[in-house]
Amino acid sequence: MGQDRQERVATSLAGAVAEEIGASLAPVDAALERLYPGDPNTRRPVHTVYVPGDRFTAGTVRAWGDQALAALDEHAPDAASFGAVLGLDGALAEDVYARVRAKLEREPVEDLRVDFEDGYGHRPDAEEDETAARAARLVAEASAHGTAATAAPWTGIRMKCMEAAVRHRGIRTLDIFLTGLLQAGGLPDGLVLTLPKVTYAEQVAALARLLDVFEKTWGLAPGRIGFEIQIETSQSILAADGTATVARMIQAADGRATGLHYGTFDYSACLGVPAAYQSCDHPVADHAKAVMQVAAAGTGVRLSDGSTNVLPVGPTAQVHDAWRLHHGLVRRALARAYYQGWDMHPGHLPTRYAAVFAFYREGFEQAAARISRYAERTGGDVMDEPATAKALAGYLLRGLDCGALDDAEVSRATGLGRADLEAFASPRRGV
Repeated sequence: MGQDRQERVATSLAGAVAEEIGASLAPVDAALERLYPGDPNTRRPVHTVYVPGDRFTAGTVRAWGDQALAALDEHAPDAASFGAVLGLDGALAEDVYARVRAKLEREPVEDLRVDFEDGYGHRPDAEEDETAARAARLVAEASAHGTAATAAPWTGIRMKCMEAAVRHRGIRTLDIFLTGLLQAGGLPDGLVLTLPKVTYAEQVAALARLLDVFEKTWGLAPGRIGFEIQIETSQSILAADGTATVARMIQAADGRATGLHYGTFDYSACLGVPAAYQSCDHPVADHAKAVMQVAAAGTGVRLSDGSTNVLPVGPTAQVHDAWRLHHGLVRRALARAYYQGWDMHPGHLPTRYAAVFAFYREGFEQAAARISRYAERTGGDVMDEPATAKALAGYLLRGLDCGALDDAEVSRATGLGRADLEAFASPRRGV
């Protein structure tokens, strides 16, 4: 019966036409797969902490967690006081506060960058050589023997940039660090490298070429080593010919680009923003990040917001003011789909995690109900499409990965397991 009905349907185009169009679009199909593979939906860090190379020790991660807990003990010793500072209500404040303290005990730093650029400065070559070698030893030891409480899941270095004045030094530090890791047993799974102050796509291509040679030298799989591109100059957003440089940079990385990180203060200064007004929420920052966001969409390259330089130190009132500022900036970034940012001080960790956890806790019930209705094809007050289901699933997955949500409660509220959510978050192209 079904076959008869299909044969009775009238068409006007010969099958050869569809085949011809398919053949003509084959290069486009291949380009879509190559250039826009989509987000891998693997766990991503919610922040990056950077520590100058000379200050990095085996105890850095645990020290940051302990200092963050001490700040809570001194300035917000219970959920009510913490919630009052950040504007969280009673039940939400209790939940968030408990999760923040548990996070600081269990895994205080998610992503750590040992800094050999601005935070480290210019040192004698012998000194930087030794610091880079020591960083490799410490990272290797932490990867082999550390726990989440003492070693960040993602760790790497920020090298000096590819500009002529510091190019050789940056390459040498990178070589020493990577060589030291391999001599100590291999590259850790969470290895991350950051290339700062990029102005031309050719600088990105140069690093990709350097890593290609390094991989061949050591017999590593092609593309094993990726890197982040730090956006800190106006030229990285808009080239002299009017093109969006950042999009060209992603392609110049030849599949190695893993992230675009906004550099708040270098970028602001490049555009002449007075020091008192340099912030993640300045209009020039919003413009730069919007261009980054469009350039990275669908490529699998992830975005990171910058940082605030207002530190939560001093008397309690001053700490509370800094906490409110940081919390507000993080919540603002999350609403704009910048799911990662840079933290400059241990005192920023409580408000980083509080903002992230509250963001997912507050929206959990609605997101769970909507994706459950979508999965069951039942009605509701919002008609969701596959693209919205993708966003809802991504939201829940990120909440699970960071610790804001628990597997059992998500499964109970949605009727879906993680594999189901991942399927919704990565739909077949064209659906």
